[in-house]
Amino acid sequence: MTQEITVHGTVADGFEAVREEFAAFVAAERDDYEGQLCAYVNGRRVVDLWAGEGVDGSSLYGVHSSTKGAAHLVVALLVQDGTLELDRKVTYYWPEFAAEGKGALTLRDLLAHRAGVVGTDTGFSRAELADDRAMAERLADQRPFWRPGTGFGYHALVLGALTGEVVRRATGRTIQELHEERVRAPRALDFHLGLPPSHEPRFRSAQPMLPTPKQQALVDAMPTGPHTLVSIALNRHTAEPTDVQELPNDPVVRAKGPASVGGVASARGLAGLYAAMISEVDGEAPLLKPDTVAEFGQLHSVGYDLVARAHKAFGLGFQATADAWHHFLGAGTFGHAGAGGSQAFADPRSGLAYGYTRRRCAFPGGAAPENDRLAGVVHRAALAR
Repeated sequence: MTQEITVHGTVADGFEAVREEFAAFVAAERDDYEGQLCAYVNGRRVVDLWAGEGVDGSSLYGVHSSTKGAAHLVVALLVQDGTLELDRKVTYYWPEFAAEGKGALTLRDLLAHRAGVVGTDTGFSRAELADDRAMAERLADQRPFWRPGTGFGYHALVLGALTGEVVRRATGRTIQELHEERVRAPRALDFHLGLPPSHEPRFRSAQPMLPTPKQQALVDAMPTGPHTLVSIALNRHTAEPTDVQELPNDPVVRAKGPASVGGVASARGLAGLYAAMISEVDGEAPLLKPDTVAEFGQLHSVGYDLVARAHKAFGLGFQATADAWHHFLGAGTFGHAGAGGSQAFADPRSGLAYGYTRRRCAFPGGAAPENDRLAGVVHRAALAR
């Protein structure tokens, strides 16, 4: 028997259509659906909704690659401070990275997924995947899979380890430490790169994708042999292939918060992070200056992604969300989606910051399909204000 799922939470005046759209989506979903939707406009929270048994607005989820947004906010802050320079060679900060022909790569190209070191020839252990420094040490010695700077491909599991090593060499601090000290704690954001044990009771374990027979046939038809770039990038070419969607369920991954995929957040935390980047929130000035927002959101790598074998678009450490996911958003919109279906972004032109989580991983991975309709109705309401 189908059980109706109740939508909880609040919306501001003018955003009633968002609740209606979320409720319509939830009503058509599986009985075990649970997820959260949150949005800010010009620093004010205007949507705060959730649905599902046992979930509330403070529940926490593994957000997979949406983690990269928090990690690369730290990089953006360091560039803004003058601590890092985008057009310096990576080897200025990290000399060992020069091995195997990588010496000319700049930090800008590294952030734009142009390094060509999407993994290693032999792959990583689970312990290494949880440890950014261990991955960085392995990647420094890796021969790139394409000539650095000549093309781009999604560095799914390793980008945060690579940029994180640059941050550590330049500051003596990890991305996780700087995120906590400069972003999460001062703003009281529920977006953790390293989940403290005291917050574990709020964590909701990721549930596996349940594709329909038609969807499974599409997956089975994909050319994903063990030595393809996509298999190397997703660490599927090892004796124990990695299930990326299941990674947040590993308590070591949650505790260490690897900067590519290890973040734990609520939709409030996702949306609040991006609101803090571009807007004054609760009397606190935006974290990023307009020039920094424009630089990191500017299109840098656009076109054929060598790993995904499809059209993709990246800024610096962020996805170019208006091109990659939601074409109705303003130019310069930046954010990141996660393999389980999470999505977060900031649209500086409309002042919109958006966050979405769900527990069951969505097909086919990346931003869950419902984000297009949910983000669309939120965006329309924001423009109508």
